[in-house]
Amino acid sequence: MPGPVPARRPRRRLNQPREQVLAAAMATIAAEGLDRLTMAGLGREVGMSSGHILYYFGTKDELLLQTLQWSEEQLGTERRAALSRRLPARDRLDALVDLYLPQGHRDPRWTLWLEVWNRSQNADDDARERQLDLELAWHRDLVALLVEGASKGEFKPVDPERFATRTRALLDGFGTHLVVGLPGTDREQVRRHVGEFLDESLTP
Repeated sequence: MPGPVPARRPRRRLNQPREQVLAAAMATIAAEGLDRLTMAGLGREVGMSSGHILYYFGTKDELLLQTLQWSEEQLGTERRAALSRRLPARDRLDALVDLYLPQGHRDPRWTLWLEVWNRSQNADDDARERQLDLELAWHRDLVALLVEGASKGEFKPVDPERFATRTRALLDGFGTHLVVGLPGTDREQVRRHVGEFLDESLTP
């Protein structure tokens, strides 16, 4: 699973009605929380009727999933830019971790992610495949970085697929603690735990 996407305004004008709705949904979650997100409220934000919004999305579950996909597209652009910088692989790995983790309690992107996954227990195969695609985008980038770091002697050789799977599970666990506000857990503490794990596992 995967810093708060709503704070990052889209870099281009939102001309399409669908994209206007997705941006408004993410902004509502950021400002007021997921409970305040309704079709009627979104309609007022973008100047549409709730029926018009249902025309684009069909159900609230579909709206939430498409909003998550949209937010991940924004973050994916930032992630790819961070990973393409001319920096040591370890520094870029820290940047990936920083983007992956929530900013803290009630981070809107993570709040949405958890809600979508909770609702997916009864989702159809297509929706579950689309969720998996979001996970795999992070996984592929992490695997590629591990392979690059090992090839240059910056990382100890590991099975990149297995290591990436375990690392994402670690980040998901810590990220869940952060977004629900588990007492005694803060972001800097989590970053130290993850950093120590990566140093112990990857330092040649």
